[in-house]
Amino acid sequence: MQELEQWPTGRLLTTAARLVDHAWNAGLSDLGLTHAGYTALRVLKDHGPINQTKLAQLIRVQNQTMGKTIEKLQVNGYVNRVRGEVDQRIQLVSVTDPGRSALASALKIEQTLIAGGGLLSDTLRAELRNLIEELGAGRNGGAQTAG
Repeated sequence: MQELEQWPTGRLLTTAARLVDHAWNAGLSDLGLTHAGYTALRVLKDHGPINQTKLAQLIRVQNQTMGKTIEKLQVNGYVNRVRGEVDQRIQLVSVTDPGRSALASALKIEQTLIAGGGLLSDTLRAELRNLIEELGAGRNGGAQTAG
């Protein structure tokens, strides 16, 4: 589409991100997952039981947004929340066995979706990481991204 050549980079980036998100959500819907839920499960699997605030920082979303994602995951039985042993006010979120199973299925869906779309390009991934690090510096406590 020649029209795309006229689009500013920001519009290209946000449109591409939205289309990728829609494709993932369509593929994940049978599992009762969204792309946000899938991302949260991946981070929880890698970082073990952590609190909602830390999870939000790692994914670079607002704490309130993460709370909604965790609620949906909990309704589907994919995560547990337990009170911290040291500080009872803190709830630690962890992946359940059904969550691990859903994550394994979701990983297969992800590989199918991105295999032919150039999303595995090392150059694209490096540029996106650089952009996230540059624009994300100082936001959300400088947390690392997941995904």
